Amino acid sequence: MAPARPTLLRHASRLPEATASLLSLAPVHAAPVHASLLSVHRFLFRLLSFRFKPQEFPVPATIYYDADADIKVLDGKTIAILGYGSQGHAQAQNLRDSGLKVVVGQRPGGKNFDLAKSHGFEPLSIMDAVKQADVINILLPDELQGDAYRTSILPHLKKGAILMASHGFNFHFGQVEPPPGHDILLVAPKGPGHLVRSEYVKGGGVPCLIALGAGASAETKKIGLAYAKGIGGTRAGVLETTIAEETETDLFGEQAVLCGGVSELIKAGFDTLVEAGYQPEMAYFECLHEMKLIVDLFYQGGLEYMRYSVSNTAEYGDYTRGKRIITDETRAEMKKILEEIRSGQFARDWILENRGGAAMFKATRRREREHKLTETGRQLRKMMKWIESKEV
Repeated sequence: MAPARPTLLRHASRLPEATASLLSLAPVHAAPVHASLLSVHRFLFRLLSFRFKPQEFPVPATIYYDADADIKVLDGKTIAILGYGSQGHAQAQNLRDSGLKVVVGQRPGGKNFDLAKSHGFEPLSIMDAVKQADVINILLPDELQGDAYRTSILPHLKKGAILMASHGFNFHFGQVEPPPGHDILLVAPKGPGHLVRSEYVKGGGVPCLIALGAGASAETKKIGLAYAKGIGGTRAGVLETTIAEETETDLFGEQAVLCGGVSELIKAGFDTLVEAGYQPEMAYFECLHEMKLIVDLFYQGGLEYMRYSVSNTAEYGDYTRGKRIITDETRAEMKKILEEIRSGQFARDWILENRGGAAMFKATRRREREHKLTETGRQLRKMMKWIESKEV
């Protein structure tokens, strides 16, 4: 069946009639008017007859809520949470509090093992957790999942066990490939683990994404929605997406905006002020500390609420100077970054970096901690008892 055309096309058949009506109103001697109207008619007809590709007209996401999910489909099933870090600790506790059977896979000897014990779990090795699980959520760091899957998960899968993650990196880039008879499923909370837990305890929830791997069954989708309900996601809403879309947009957001983009913007602003002779403390306040004040406004009401809340002077500066920072060149570089993600180049670079011992990654992390901004912030935060300053 041919794809449906845009709604406006339904009116295309009336264009000749409309044009004729307009022509009848024009004076007989107005030949240029006749020609112009005919040209407009031909242009509009071609425009409205064009078959747009689906992606050119994004449709609103499908969103699921509590009434769309039946948690009973997980009755009698064992869920393995592999990794008791940020997402692992929150999801494991929420699922257990929702009445589901949960086992935790976490290597002994670390703080996360002790944390799981303190929360009433008896952590197992990954291999032993997998052996008894019907649903396996791999919540280990991205760079560790591939090796853990090949050595400790794949050889021990129960028949029909579903493989899950809360970020699609390893599914999308081929580091976790299920054998026949095993579906893959993504349920991704759109918030950090501590928020997933605290909102659940309050009776609320954090919105989630849900996506299925190629060929996954309708039953797997029901299990995914039940899982999302178990961690509180359907209380807020669960948006349907694809593994590719979740992975690629997540990586792009991190690299171009949330982490890479913002970090470099803050450092560039700080350096510019300090190099111009201003005190580092003043530069820190203006370029990093006050960022939270602005982001909180974004969070509450978008760009428009931020602009409503700041001074007219700040708003005018936003409109007239912002585009000189984010230039056409910057936007072109963003598109390059997105293409590197979509082509797999970034994934390849990150995987190879880790296989080589992550020397560049560790050296860069060490060098960044020596930036003047870091030391300035460390001293200033001691003055701000209300922010619960963190040092790493």
